[in-house]
Amino acid sequence: MTHISICVGSACHLRGAHAVLHAFSNLIEKYQVAGRIDLEGNFCRGRCTEGVVIKINDEIITNVTKEKVYDIFREKVLGGDVS
Repeated sequence: MTHISICVGSACHLRGAHAVLHAFSNLIEKYQVAGRIDLEGNFCRGRCTEGVVIKINDEIITNVTKEKVYDIFREKVLGGDVS
């Protein structure tokens, strides 16, 4: 199971956390991987100047925008496989 946690604290919220969360949700549905993904929102990771901050399993990724979500999803969740 892949665990994706998206910060929705104040700084990340202002930088587009909702759009990032929505983009991940859409990709999970599109690629029909809901049973393999645990997607959640969480509060501050202590890296507020680097938001939007997400964590995929044990890896923290900073400065995430909705435009970057597809590439992150493809690499980290699908393992580069976009069939």
